[in-house]
Amino acid sequence: MYYNNSFEMQVSFNQDLTFNYLLSLFKDKGVSLNESNMKTLAMVNNDNLYTNLALLLSDQCSYKIKCAIFNGNDKLEFRDRKEFSGSILKQVNDVFDYLDLFNKTSGKIVGLSRIDSRDYPEYALREALFNAVIHQDYNFNSSVLISLYDNRVEFVSIGGLVKGININDIYMGVSATRNPNLANIFFRLKYVESFGTGINRIITSYKNYNLKPSFDVSDNAFKVVLPNCNYHDDNTFIQDDEIVRYLENNKKVTRSTVEKILGVSKTRANNILNKMIKDGILKKVGIGRTTMYSLK
Repeated sequence: MYYNNSFEMQVSFNQDLTFNYLLSLFKDKGVSLNESNMKTLAMVNNDNLYTNLALLLSDQCSYKIKCAIFNGNDKLEFRDRKEFSGSILKQVNDVFDYLDLFNKTSGKIVGLSRIDSRDYPEYALREALFNAVIHQDYNFNSSVLISLYDNRVEFVSIGGLVKGININDIYMGVSATRNPNLANIFFRLKYVESFGTGINRIITSYKNYNLKPSFDVSDNAFKVVLPNCNYHDDNTFIQDDEIVRYLENNKKVTRSTVEKILGVSKTRANNILNKMIKDGILKKVGIGRTTMYSLK
């Protein structure tokens, strides 16, 4: 779909563009790229001039993604920071690899089985990254910002929602982007499965956790916040999620098993289980030594 007045359809000030990364990526994906389909993809206009979409996809892309890793849950102390440049597609791949380095895996030994869980669902990280890049307002000379804290990771893109669309529309799967031709490139490369489903897919990837992603919208920015599923504060793990995940694969759980899953004392395990019963998450089955717990 062509939006002639949009940023991506305007003529690029830089016409000295190369597409080495794009050509390599298209070849790997089995997608051809030549003068004819460059017009079809809106990279070249009717006057045979490169558009801003071509600039974004080129090796000379002037926009960047900035990542910052912080110690703790605020911006007081940097652990690492990095800027990514080159084709916007190269940036996406490099950023995902970078974030994956900090997406730790936590494991619990229960009986003879090991239950592993990454800090962030990979699908949620990927969709949040794609969402930020595809919906960024490139009329502003600003970068997509990614901030990773101990308890969460935040993706901030400039531009807010497209005029006439609100956050409830996004939850319903309404597809509206200010960069539809860029979105089409991601679709052709099978980075995204379909238009307008990213937010719902992020939410779905957290369905087995009590912690949920959040979305903040202003007139000029859109922020996706993904909570760390394995985050613990004051040495107290997110116990509910651990127990729920266990019960997804096992119908019932005993108090002693909860002690092993969470690495807590008998008293602490009882307190956690009683709270989950009170919160309507679990129900108690049996009495005395035969007491077990299942999802309500």
